[in-house]
Amino acid sequence: MGFIDAFKRWRLARRGLSSGRKRRIHAENLVALTLDRSVWVRLSLFAMFIVVVAVTVFGAASDTNFADDALRGALFGAVIALTAVVVLHTNHEVAAGRNGRIILILGGLAGYLLLVRGISLLVDKSEMPGQMKFLLIPFALIPMIHAVLLGKGIGTFSTVYAALLGALVMPKEDALIFLAVSMVCGLVAVQASYRVRKRVQLLRAGVYAGLASLLLCILFERIDLMPGMADQLEGFKQALWSSLAALGMGILIALLVSGLLPVLEGAFQLTTDISWLELSDLNHKLLRRLQLEAPGTFHHSLVVASLAEAAAESVGANAAMCRVSAYYHDIGKLSKPEYFIENQGDGVENPHNSLTPTMSALIIIAHVKDGVDLAVKHKLNPKVIDIIQEHHGDSLVSYFHRRAQEQKKAELEKVEKGLENPEDLPKIDEKNFRYPGPRPRTRESGIVSLADIVESASRSLKKPTPAKIRTMVEDLVNGRVCDGQLNECALSMRDLAKVKDSFCATLRSMLHTRIDYPKDDERSTLGRKSDLEKRQGGGSKTQPMKPATPPATSPSTSPSPSPSDQPQQRAAS
Repeated sequence: MGFIDAFKRWRLARRGLSSGRKRRIHAENLVALTLDRSVWVRLSLFAMFIVVVAVTVFGAASDTNFADDALRGALFGAVIALTAVVVLHTNHEVAAGRNGRIILILGGLAGYLLLVRGISLLVDKSEMPGQMKFLLIPFALIPMIHAVLLGKGIGTFSTVYAALLGALVMPKEDALIFLAVSMVCGLVAVQASYRVRKRVQLLRAGVYAGLASLLLCILFERIDLMPGMADQLEGFKQALWSSLAALGMGILIALLVSGLLPVLEGAFQLTTDISWLELSDLNHKLLRRLQLEAPGTFHHSLVVASLAEAAAESVGANAAMCRVSAYYHDIGKLSKPEYFIENQGDGVENPHNSLTPTMSALIIIAHVKDGVDLAVKHKLNPKVIDIIQEHHGDSLVSYFHRRAQEQKKAELEKVEKGLENPEDLPKIDEKNFRYPGPRPRTRESGIVSLADIVESASRSLKKPTPAKIRTMVEDLVNGRVCDGQLNECALSMRDLAKVKDSFCATLRSMLHTRIDYPKDDERSTLGRKSDLEKRQGGGSKTQPMKPATPPATSPSTSPSPSPSDQPQQRAAS
């Protein structure tokens, strides 16, 4: 079919009826999407996880609490793994709805279990002391990865089950201590690495996890800071190395997570706040083009980004994603920037004046498809492309639709007067004046959509006041709700109330008024009066000037300003 379409475009291009180019579209791989949503694949992943846990616990039973009955240990492992599957499926529906994320979560837990077991085996073959073996375990590794990639909820889930499953493969004397230390270190790492925006914050989270591990090991006497008198120097040396191992493991975990993040983000199609901040660089090629070729649209995008970011923070949505997506949401206007009012300078004729309303609407609507085409070409983040495609939903281009109705009404009056043929009346189809959609499907997409129309409408406000701003925001948001544009995104009425409050607060700060400064001629008049006052009231200390009597016929030279000048002087000061 692709070859046939290309041949048809070639034939049309030879006849001058086509440019020969095909607009790029944003569509997910159907096979990958099917596998990612398949219930049977999900069940297979659940079963595989349970089997891996049971087999690992069975193989480690020789030096654990289940040394006498390995099958009993495998049963314990299978039961705990089953509870993990149930909790994930029932309490974390968003993460459990994608098989790729299930691989990341359950695969991470299974890999952590194998890692703990592998560290135990490697250290057993060496001459390292037992307490060092315990301190080399990366307690916060999986909780930190999951918290950064999937959020605090999944990070807490991983903390609990990493501790429970790891305790099954630890030696009998270390099982309970491992459970406590793993729980605390994991929770500290999750809290410290939630929504990190800089890589140095990951390092700080690793230091905190290392300090927690050190304190608990001292508390549980895994690190002896008070060695006996017999070999005190050796005891202090061992305590020092153990302390450094506890702290160093936390820092090593942070460095490892920082290095793994780009790989995991690409493999599982996830984007962290760190990556969003990297994408917000205004020196991107598309944004540079927007700044040079469509400066009005560029400034509009910056203001929409500020509105959307503040609103997202107020409702707990991804503010960094809203800001980056708002930067790129109108890049489709680069194809015909002069057809958009914000890029039309003073004294330039509006090109829409020579077009029919239907043609003007088609040009305006096309900027969404052109934006998707440019975004796909420059390999922007898929979530940004979704917002470019959804930020107008299937809303109506009301200005040109109303203009078309007015033209039809004028033509109808001519028909009634017998000046026009009824068959020549233009047909107005509302579908031709609606964006192709789809409607916003995420909270962030809905927020950017609302910020876009609010910023555009705010430019038409004359002498904006808080009451006018509030009325405008209420009307625009309620209009989108009544039109059904927000039906598919997860913004509740409470969220919309917070979004409106945020828009009003941001617009009040942007559209604030300033005091009126004196004009140039007024400032020069005030300056002349001030000089005259100095000449008449000042003078040399050795030769004081005699007071001069002002002439009665020239009040304009009076040293004191007229009453009408006093407010201007206060304003100028």
